[in-house]
Formats: sequence, structure tokens, C-alpha cells
Amino acid sequence: MLVQDRQNPKPHQIPLANPFPESKPFDFSNWVSLNLFKLATLFFLTLTIASFFFLRGARDSAAFLCFNSRPKPSDLTHLPKINFDSIHPLVDKSSSYASFSSDRWIVVSVSSYPSDSLRKLVKTRGWQVLAVGNSRTPSDWSLKGVIFLSLEQQSSLGFRVVDFLPYDSYARKTVGYLFAIQHGAKMIFDADDRGEVIDGDLGKHFDLKLSNVDTLQERILQFDFENPNKTVVNPYIHFGQRSVWPRGLPLENVGDVVYEEHYSQVFGGMQFIQQGICNGLPDVDSVFYFTRKTGSQAFNIRFDEHAPKVALPQGVMVPLNSFNTLFHYSALWALMLPVSVSTMACDILRGYWAQRLLWEIGGLVVVYPPTMYRYDDIEGYPFSEEKDLHVNVGRLVKFLSSWRSNKATFFEKVMELSNTMGEEGFWKENDVKLSGAWLQDLVSVGYIEPRMKVFEMRKQRKKRIGDGRSFVPHKLPGFHLGVEESETVNFEIGKLIRWRKKFGNVVMVLFVENGDVERIAMKWRLLYGRIFKTVVVVAEHGREDLGVEEASLEFIYKYLSMVFERFPNAEGFLFLQDNTILNYWNLLQADKDKLWITYKVPQSWTIVSDDSVWFAKQADWVKKVVSTMPVHFQVNYKENNPTEQALAICNSEVFYVPQQFVGDFKDLVALVGNYKIDYRVAVAMFFMAMDSPLNFDDVFSRMVYKKTPAELLSNVTNLYAAEVPAVHPWRASNEVEFAKLMRLMAAGDPLLKELV
Repeated sequence: MLVQDRQNPKPHQIPLANPFPESKPFDFSNWVSLNLFKLATLFFLTLTIASFFFLRGARDSAAFLCFNSRPKPSDLTHLPKINFDSIHPLVDKSSSYASFSSDRWIVVSVSSYPSDSLRKLVKTRGWQVLAVGNSRTPSDWSLKGVIFLSLEQQSSLGFRVVDFLPYDSYARKTVGYLFAIQHGAKMIFDADDRGEVIDGDLGKHFDLKLSNVDTLQERILQFDFENPNKTVVNPYIHFGQRSVWPRGLPLENVGDVVYEEHYSQVFGGMQFIQQGICNGLPDVDSVFYFTRKTGSQAFNIRFDEHAPKVALPQGVMVPLNSFNTLFHYSALWALMLPVSVSTMACDILRGYWAQRLLWEIGGLVVVYPPTMYRYDDIEGYPFSEEKDLHVNVGRLVKFLSSWRSNKATFFEKVMELSNTMGEEGFWKENDVKLSGAWLQDLVSVGYIEPRMKVFEMRKQRKKRIGDGRSFVPHKLPGFHLGVEESETVNFEIGKLIRWRKKFGNVVMVLFVENGDVERIAMKWRLLYGRIFKTVVVVAEHGREDLGVEEASLEFIYKYLSMVFERFPNAEGFLFLQDNTILNYWNLLQADKDKLWITYKVPQSWTIVSDDSVWFAKQADWVKKVVSTMPVHFQVNYKENNPTEQALAICNSEVFYVPQQFVGDFKDLVALVGNYKIDYRVAVAMFFMAMDSPLNFDDVFSRMVYKKTPAELLSNVTNLYAAEVPAVHPWRASNEVEFAKLMRLMAAGDPLLKELV
């Protein structure tokens, strides 16, 4: 009967409205009344058959689940009802800092006693540090110059957000953000207690005064991608690291290592969120950390500090973190950290959420060259804490790029997006409620809601300033270059790992004589730094700003003695002149416990005897040094030197000293003292004194060695051979010649193609 009542159509009541009550009770009405149960049964039978064929047409049973569990469309009636006009001001009356005010704040989360990095952070000029505690923070935590908020103090401040924050999470920084805004914050640097600001000056790295005339007139490079569908970018490529990616970059975008050569430009003044790059251990995910790290060796990744800052156009996003990001007043609303997602995902989700809303007020995200250094002392890098990243972040970026809102005010848009993200499963209802509490707290501490400028922003994007600019990012020494996954590349990466394993604890000392040091020093580091522990670049005229040290080739052996002392744990030291190319892939069979030198290359190692003044002086000094040698050196030298009337001369283009001979080498340098023995004479003398040539490794016996530079200039391509250990002479004095060299060397190391 209930079924009949529910299914009874309204037309049955039509006779009640008939103006002719005396009309006959006709067949149709009676027929419907008599057959109503049959009609209802037929209706349900038809619906059942139609549903059966629909589900049968689906190829798997999941169709039924999808059919029943499809997400409901956004129901905005469930949004928290907030009357922002009725929110009462909230004044700090409980803390001992009630009367304190500062417009620049650094906010960190602390779980243990103050770190050395935090002590340095406190000394950052012109900034107030605020440390936010959690349930793991020592109860007696204290550091001079720092405002510390314990759990008890946080609860007493009266903020609505406290009800939603976990006790043991760094998301409690949300309370700290509100406290800073309540106490006059005009900008907040979101930091980590393990990072150190480079040079201790944030103003040196970020744009602090957006209303400054110089800032407003400044032209900032802006990515100008040819692909209109590009929605996310790896900023590390712009700063020289193509093989590194930030935490929060969708894994499907990791292989996109193509850089942009052409940029548009935008005027400054709107960079409300400023993301810094971190040297040492940058912000990387656990996938990178565990697949790129070799043993216990700490990461020390460097980015190009000379690369210009770069802005993101509307429609393109970048991962933002919570330990090296500056938020200006117009973006302080973007600081809320969600609580319903995993620890390593909350700041990343916040960053993407904030960027989409930032477009609505015409703001920019700008990424800056290295601003901090963070030491790689992490004990664990839990993949489980990133699960929300790798599962949802790609989908989130696509969702945010297509999201639109017709709400009238900015805070209404914030609530609408927060609610929709909850319905889409990016975070839970708890974060929707947290968003409402956060906005109310912002208003209560006096924060002024930003005005929307979305139409102005879109108009500005269509207008380019001038003709744009070209910029080619540097390619710094990377980690596993060639991240495009394929069997070929995996094989080549395997070879790179073997070379690195062989020479990863060998120091190369490279003497640069040809060309402009400023232009090519970094190129040499890039080439050989992938293989060796470090590359010490030396030139006659050093450049401290480029890390190029100063030494004379004539007495290079004295300089080498000092380098040996700087790397006491190195397995050995390889000296190379820039007129010789080292094919490191052909050195795997060489014995790292033996001396290597070109004694079997007759053009490089010669026995000389003549009547010149130079020869006479050199021979006299050698004789005096040999006479002061300890017995083992003296015996070795006299056995290996054919006659006292002749000198062994080695051009010393390349040689290797293992750790076990480092002490002997230094002793021999000390014996030379103030004698001005030429390096070609001294190195040959040292090697013959340290050991018999019969014990030298003859790895360089097969090297290509041509006597005159004319042969190089006339037939440069044919001179090079990838199957030999070294090639001499060679000239790479500018970027064009260096690129040519890299293409030739790619025959032995195909991953070098990534560097050209």
C-alpha cells in the first residue's frame, strides 16, 4: 500500500478539480484505479531489465561500484556558514609577548633541543624567530632571542584552529602563523630548524620591499612554455640541475628535462610568494633520495647562484615547501597547513591550493636562486609519509588548473575550493572545517582580505614586455643524468655508477691554461665532476668567485702537496692539464694503488742532456736534492736514472699519486725547498725516487700523443679516439670548442649528450 501511495501519480487527483461533478465515473479512471498495481509492477520490471543490460555492457564489476559511488556534485550548502562581519577581534592578553610587535617573522617547528642551524637562524638580521612546539618538544625548550610557543601556550591564545591540529605534527605551525600576524607580521619566512640562510641575510636573496620603485620597475623572467597544456614545472632545471626534482613534482613529470630558452617578462611587485632553492640537501622526495644516494655519502647538491629568478605564469604551478618560502602580506592567508594528509604532503598540497587561489588576486610565485644551505643528516626518509604525494598530486594539479569559481569575495572562493577539494578526496572534511576556522582567525587578528584582480592578471599575461629574453640554464654536475627511463639509458647509468664507484674517492687537480677561465672552468667541473670525488681547478690567475685556485704550473708540485693535506681520506690524486683529454671509461683496469705516469710515452717522457744554461741549473739542483734524499729514495732514483749527465723530463700532462705515496711525495717536495726546479724535471725525479718504473701502472702507454699543435689544428676530429685512455694535445678554450669535445667524448660516455 505504501508502494502504491509513493508511486501513485498526481494525475489521479485531476477529477477532484473537475467543474462538472455530475459527470459519469468513466472507464479510464476506473481502469487506472483497477490496474494501478500492474502498472507499477511493469514500471519496476522495465527499470530492472534496463539496469541489467547497462551493467552487463560494462566490462568489469567495478562499473557497478562506480555507478553507485560516483562523487556527488559540489553541494555548496554544506560550506561552513561564516559571517565575517560579525567576527570579534582577538587580542593577545595571555602571553608574555602581548605588547611585542614585528613586521618580519621566521616561523619554525621544533621537536628537539635547539640545533646549530637554528642558532644561526636567530642571528638573521632584522627578523624575529618564532618556534612552535608539539608533543615531542622538550618541556624545558628555550633559546635566547626566540619566542617559543608550547602546547599549553598555544591553547591559551584562543585561536579556533587549535581544535583541529594534531599534537605531534609540525602542522601546529599554523598557530605560529596566526600569532605572528596578530603581532604585526607583514611578511613571514616559513623555515626549517635544519637550514641556514646563506650569508645570514634574507634581504640579499628575496624581494622584501614590493612597493619599492626599483622592484615595481624590475622585469622578471617568466616561463613561456610552447606547450599550452603544461601545468607544472621542475624549477631545478632553470637553476642548473636537470637530474634533480623537487618533492611534490608529479612522478610522471620527472622525465621532462627539456628547458626553455625563451622567456617572457613581467614587472615586479606582485611576487607575493617567493620560493627559495636550497643547496646541500634540497627539497627532494624519498624516490630521489634513496635511488640517487650512494652509501653513507651525504648529498651536497649545488644550484646555479647566478641564474636569474623566474616567475610562474598563471596556469603553471611549481611545488612549494614549508622550509624555505617567503610569504608577503597579500599571501599570508596561504600559510594554513592541512592536517588530514601525510606529514610530507601537507605543505605540498598547501602550496598547490595556494597557487590556484593566488591567480584570483593577480599574485605571482617567483623562484629564487639558492637562499639556504641544508646539511644531509637525515636518519630516515619515510616513503610512507609521502603516500598522498605520489597518489594524488598529479590529479590535484589537473583539477586545480581547471577549477573555476563565481563567488563574489576572495574568502568565499577560498572556502569553495577547500570544500571542493574535500569532495574530490584530496583532503578530508577536517581540513574543510580547518579552512573555515583559519579564515575566521585571520579576520579576528586583524588580517585584511585581499582584493581580487583576476581579470587584470589575465590581461597582463597576454601582454609581453618587449620581445622577451633568452636564457640557457647551466648544466651543473648532476646525479644520474639521463633520467628518461629506457633500457639504453639504464645501461649507461649503470656504467656511470661503475666509474663513480672506481673514482668517487679520487681527487682530480685540473690545471687550466687555455682560454677564458671564467667561461670554461665550470665546464671542466661539469665534465669530470660526475666521476671524481671533487675537481680542484687551478690556473695561473685564480678566480675566488669561481672557485678557481691560483698556482704556477712551473712549480705545480708544491701546490699539490697542499692539496694532499686538504683531502686526507682520498684514495688518490690525479693531476691533469687542460691540453689533455682524459677518457675515464678506459681507466677501470688501472691499479689505484700504483703510480701512473706517461713514462712509456716517448714524446712525453724523455731523457735530455745538453749544454744549455737552463739544463745546467736544473741538473745541479737535482744533484743537490738527490744528495739529501733518504736512502730508499736515493737508491731508487739512482737505479732508475741512467746517467748523472742526463735528466729525465716528463711533460706531466697527466699523472696519478695513490694515497700510499702521498707522504713520499710531500717529503720530496720538502727536500726541493727553495730550489726552482721545473715541474717537468721535479715530477720525473719524484716518481723515480718513489718507486721503480717497473712497478708503475702503464695505463697511459696507449694514449694518443701528437708532438705539435699544428696536427691538432689541421685534423682535430681525427685526432680524438674514444678507445684510448687519454688524448694530447687538445684545445677547448671556449664554449663552442667545449661542446665539440663533449660530442666526441659521447662515443665513450653517451650520457655526455645531456650536457651539450
